[in-house]
Amino acid sequence: MKNVKSINDSWNAKLYDNKHSFVSMYGDHLVELLAPTKGEKILDLGCGTGDLAKKLYDSGIDVVGVDKSENMVHFARKKYPHIPFIIGDATELNYINEYDAVFSNATLHWVKPPSQALYCIYKSLKQGGRFVAEFGGKGNIQVITNEIINQLKIVGFENNIEKFPWYFPSIGEYSSLMEEIGFKVTFAQHFDRPTPLEGDNGLQNWIEMFANDMFDGIPNDQKKVMLKNVENNVRDILYHDGNWIADYKRIRVIGIK
Repeated sequence: MKNVKSINDSWNAKLYDNKHSFVSMYGDHLVELLAPTKGEKILDLGCGTGDLAKKLYDSGIDVVGVDKSENMVHFARKKYPHIPFIIGDATELNYINEYDAVFSNATLHWVKPPSQALYCIYKSLKQGGRFVAEFGGKGNIQVITNEIINQLKIVGFENNIEKFPWYFPSIGEYSSLMEEIGFKVTFAQHFDRPTPLEGDNGLQNWIEMFANDMFDGIPNDQKKVMLKNVENNVRDILYHDGNWIADYKRIRVIGIK
């Protein structure tokens, strides 16, 4: 696996750990679905700051973490120096028949083209190995992103709409891609998961963490006004009992090689 230097690495690992720990917390349920067995070799694809890799390691798993973000990987290495973490792109994995399982939480909606990532995951697995993943599905964060796009149009930054960074497929679309690559799809689920965002600034923190590229080139003062407008316009839908609740919709899949 070659090291890949992430271009324009905007991931703030400390903010991710401090304000968005729910990403790893929800991943605990996916670990249960993975059902790891002591001694297995498992690739944690999109490992972030390493918390789920640590959970696997503590269960006796031979785990390797891979993430495209240098910032995330460096932070993970500081937290868990006994676990191997590698800077790498999901579309450029060069493992061959090496892993009993590939595990991925909240990552694959960032990865394009999805078919190339699936091909690399398939190659990485031993025959009979399993691919277990959860990520954003069709309709994920649609209320938030629709309003961001609306604000971009209002201020004349329509070109920034092309910076929409995610891939949110339907179950049918993604299952078909898996089957085209060669996987036997044994489980596929699409579900709503309203997700609390921490603090009064939870929505703005979320946008700063995950959608900041869509504001590229916009002066900071203007950006602040836009973020406040986003808050005001989605408050009736996403703010309940003193908490921001993001409109998450997730996909979970299991595929066997």
